[in-house]
Amino acid sequence: YCMINPQVTWHSEQNVRAEEGCLSIPDHYAEVERAREIKVSYLDRDGAAQEIEATGLLSACIQHEIDHLDGILFIDYLTPLKRNIILRKMKKLKRQQS
Repeated sequence: YCMINPQVTWHSEQNVRAEEGCLSIPDHYAEVERAREIKVSYLDRDGAAQEIEATGLLSACIQHEIDHLDGILFIDYLTPLKRNIILRKMKKLKRQQS
């Protein structure tokens, strides 16, 4: 999908927890809670208004990518302890690669 300026216009009250990872934080995964279903409005490549309803994995992926547009990473949903463990590992890996 190519979505320009996507906005979640509706989300279900029911959430699901699933393991997520991200290329921004390689080799780290954690369970994240997201809305089970969403509706998203956006512009397509031609500038035409579109809307999509998504459930399951597609719903989670779209929410994940919209979070990136808002400057949010999946680790921002974790407890401070879990987030700090991952961040420390990332810093250690960066030092080892330098």
